[in-house]
Amino acid sequence: MDTTAQLLDSITSQCLPPPSESLLTSLTTRSPQPPLPSLVATAKARLLAADLTSSSYLDGAQLCPLPSGTDSANVKEAKLRHHTHVQVVDIENLSLSRWEQVEEMETIERGERTRGREIIRVADEESADAAESLAARGTGTGTGPRPPVSAAKKATHRLVLQDCKGERVYAVELTRIDGIGVGKTNMGCKMLLRAGTPVARGTVLLTPENCVLLGGKIDAWHDAWMNGRMARLKEAAGAGNAHTTTTTTTT
Repeated sequence: MDTTAQLLDSITSQCLPPPSESLLTSLTTRSPQPPLPSLVATAKARLLAADLTSSSYLDGAQLCPLPSGTDSANVKEAKLRHHTHVQVVDIENLSLSRWEQVEEMETIERGERTRGREIIRVADEESADAAESLAARGTGTGTGPRPPVSAAKKATHRLVLQDCKGERVYAVELTRIDGIGVGKTNMGCKMLLRAGTPVARGTVLLTPENCVLLGGKIDAWHDAWMNGRMARLKEAAGAGNAHTTTTTTTT
């Protein structure tokens, strides 16, 4: 098996989006040629940072779009007929209020989580998991801000997914999926939806069995999302508080 075939086989085995011939050629015609693991790592990095709708790194002819009408709320139930690569363009933790989401994003921007009065660096996964566990049990000092629980075991996230044609659809965790969460899932992150994945009322229902979280990030998208998301959440939270205040005053 030649190097190009080996590289393609390795990419396919990892469920990555199909690479274009030009990408494969550019990687395998270098002189001196890097070892295969290096070629695979480079290809993976480029594919996961690529826009599914327009990148020359991808073989668009082999990418399967979402079926027509997938986003329709009028379709009670359907299933995807083919394996479909998508990319994340939005995510929300449905388990938190708007203000809690604002606090969550602020701590993520600082690279911190809080537990009572104690600051925990999110780089330490074990400490973060411990904080989430304490939050779920309601323990801690009780005197500090409420801990963000973006990756808590019982959290439910709603995502907006985009296919290779630019079509978008909502997706919700039917079962908790490790790796999905605000601060964990980047904009542009790639996912593979397996054939047979259920869709109900315009929403893809995600489980660990029907989707593969591949990772990746499109920096420009993620930066714009972080900036815009914070403003939208604060606006929504402010509007909600204003409505509550007005109602209380009237009553």
